[in-house]
Amino acid sequence: SQRPAENLFAGVDIPVLVKNPINPDLGLWLGAIERLYQAGIRKLGAIHRGFSSYVEMQFRNDPKWQIPIELKRLLPALPLICDPSHIAGSRQFIEPLSQMATDLGIEGLIIESHIDPDHALSDAKQQVTPEELCRILDRLKARNSPITGRDVKRHIARLRAEISQVDDKILQDLAE
Repeated sequence: SQRPAENLFAGVDIPVLVKNPINPDLGLWLGAIERLYQAGIRKLGAIHRGFSSYVEMQFRNDPKWQIPIELKRLLPALPLICDPSHIAGSRQFIEPLSQMATDLGIEGLIIESHIDPDHALSDAKQQVTPEELCRILDRLKARNSPITGRDVKRHIARLRAEISQVDDKILQDLAE
């Protein structure tokens, strides 16, 4: 027999990330998050991947930034992550979309990376090399977002320097 969702998730303590619906409908997104919360899932986050559009545009999916902004306004404690690779559909737009997400205070990014993007088995056009990913991340600027206090900026700079050292070591090991 089928168990109700409330019982299915009883005692489960894992993070769950809820992608936005394909259609630009904040209510659907909120509904999915609320149903999971009511089922006992507490480690929730949201992923903004853009919305389907019938209109020809430069991106594969329409970012419709007002929707994730409203989600963040309604659920300020909910971590919100942006997937600029999926929105863009093309690597040339990943950096400006990443900067826009950062400017809007979105807490994280999912950027697709592949050692040889042109030969990736899926989504080749929206992937960047690990080296380009590092360059994109180095060029991103945190501007007037809520987490740009002086101590936080210093901490982020230290973490970025450590990550760069680890990345350099990984690339060196791969080259060897």
